[in-house]
Amino acid sequence: MANPDSSTGATTVEHRDLANAIRFLAIDAVEKANSGHPGMPMGMADLATVLFTKHLNFDPKAPHWPNRDRFVLSNGHGSMLLYAVLHLTGYAQATLDELKRFRQLGARTAGHPEYGHMEGIETTTGPLGQGLATSVGMALAERKLAAEFGEDLVDHHTWVFCGDGCLMEGVSHEAISFAGHLGLSKLIVVHDNNHITIDGSTSLAVSDNQRARFEASGWATLEIDGHNPEEIDAAFTLAKSLNKPVFISARTHIGFGSPSKQDSEGAHGAPLGAAEIEKTRAALGWPHPSFEVPEEIYAVWRKAGARGEAVRLAWEKTLAEAEPAKAAEFTRRIEGRLPEGVAEAVEAAQRAAVAAPQAISTRVASQRALEVLTAHVPEMVGGSADLVHSVLTKTKSTPPMSKQDFTGRHISYGVREFGMAAAMNGMSLHGGILPYGGTFLVFFDYCRPAIRLAALMGAKVVFVGTHDSIGLGEDGPTHQPVEHLASLRAIPNLRVYRPADAVEALECWYDAIALPGPSVFVGSRQGVPQIRLDPETAVMPFRGAYVVGGEPAKRDLTLLATGTEVSLAVSVRDALAAEGISVAVVSMPCWERFDEQTEDYRRSVLGDAPRMAVEAASPFGWTRYVAREADVCGVPTFGLSAPAPEIYKHFGLTTEAIAEKARAFLAAGGR
Repeated sequence: MANPDSSTGATTVEHRDLANAIRFLAIDAVEKANSGHPGMPMGMADLATVLFTKHLNFDPKAPHWPNRDRFVLSNGHGSMLLYAVLHLTGYAQATLDELKRFRQLGARTAGHPEYGHMEGIETTTGPLGQGLATSVGMALAERKLAAEFGEDLVDHHTWVFCGDGCLMEGVSHEAISFAGHLGLSKLIVVHDNNHITIDGSTSLAVSDNQRARFEASGWATLEIDGHNPEEIDAAFTLAKSLNKPVFISARTHIGFGSPSKQDSEGAHGAPLGAAEIEKTRAALGWPHPSFEVPEEIYAVWRKAGARGEAVRLAWEKTLAEAEPAKAAEFTRRIEGRLPEGVAEAVEAAQRAAVAAPQAISTRVASQRALEVLTAHVPEMVGGSADLVHSVLTKTKSTPPMSKQDFTGRHISYGVREFGMAAAMNGMSLHGGILPYGGTFLVFFDYCRPAIRLAALMGAKVVFVGTHDSIGLGEDGPTHQPVEHLASLRAIPNLRVYRPADAVEALECWYDAIALPGPSVFVGSRQGVPQIRLDPETAVMPFRGAYVVGGEPAKRDLTLLATGTEVSLAVSVRDALAAEGISVAVVSMPCWERFDEQTEDYRRSVLGDAPRMAVEAASPFGWTRYVAREADVCGVPTFGLSAPAPEIYKHFGLTTEAIAEKARAFLAAGGR
């Protein structure tokens, strides 16, 4: 506990007092909630104390200051460590009342840190490994912007706390390898090496030499006593001076100070209990009541929180004195505003596409849209998971990025789909970068956890998935993403775009980058005819769905379709028209945007006639627009290995087969 100085009468606050403030705020909050993970905050409190009081550049008065250091709590189950530190250092939203509401309905102090709930939380964590992988994107964004705008404006570190679970998750391998390859020297990872997981000792499941693992990927590594403030301070000082990413293995004790639960899984994920808390207070010399921190300890913590203000003000002066165009461009990018003239460039490209229609794949249409956008939006940074020539994410305006040249705008992520998706989240959260990256749609299974977190956080990222259906053909069911559209559409707060042609591709891409939040752009391998041919419809308000060719005089049937199947639906419409059956074809490139429209608009598009749907994928989910899954011409099983036309014929996705089904559907009264 803090000790009075006999010579001055003042109270001397020691490191252990500051660290114990973290420990007991965490212990008390978990106990009050009767839920949570006290062991990690107790074990990492010394590390957090040294970091936040001596090394981390931050200012609670300006939580979004662009040149602040980023702190990522990858082992997010220890969230009370972060909440306690934010409270102690003076973040306005991290009140004591919020700590007392830990894990309660509507509290900012959620069970795991959630981006946007409280200032000072840089990313949502909890799914182990993703914080570490996301931090790689943050560090990459820092290097990219520093290369463009100079280190007088961009020069900060990304600090990560992670646990054994983070390093066991497979995404950690992707992230560690990628960061080492790029030499991200402003990235510092601190490992909570406490030898404990939920099931017990780490020896039950893992025996990796973590230092050797990081060194093999090009990192500098250090090993310290995680409870020795002098060792911690020296290691952090050294880490900031090295020209490689740095891994610090800190030997800690989970549940530090708990007489009965230290160094056991019993401290991991459950309250200590009232009796054990009292024993821990005695053991650590913390006699204060629940949630009480002495003013002299608060004062030292608040002084630590205030030390970044001068650094921040000096940086703001540097920005104000920078060349005006440079300062304005930097500010625009950080604020996430698109440059002027982008919408006009897209509209001009739409008119040009209508004037010279071509039968191309929608992945090629995507690349053409990207040619327009990347030429006008310099913050767009693309990439692919070793598939650049297939997913077509590279443009004339996006030269390659490398360790030697971070000014590039196209990243070779290698075969690291999950790592790529998580890094894109990190770039978006950092600010100043609008990331997009691609792989085959079927490999979104590897990306899905990061896509889900992007949706949870509202991160502005575009995930590109091509080779989007059984149209892939001979590569067979392992590569044909039959169920992926349905599963992506099931993720809240995620827009899924599947355009039918080059004009829709331009609309979808612009919509994706103009709106907040994440999106998925889905493109085909096979070519399709252009469906938008009328100059009057070249440029329309994007509403997610519309009647192709305009509203017919009457409707006997409405055919709903997306992507490459829209042109198939048009051919069915024309075939049935010859028989006197009037069909309205509705292209639905984005269900989510359509569902946002007014009820009147949605009714006008869907009409009152019986409805069928056509999509070369699982029919699951279509019943929000049609009566039954049986009313969907789709793919109810996995695909096949054969030329694409034969697979389409096998599943009844031909003009003749759909027309016959439509006749039978109407003959049965549209049911």
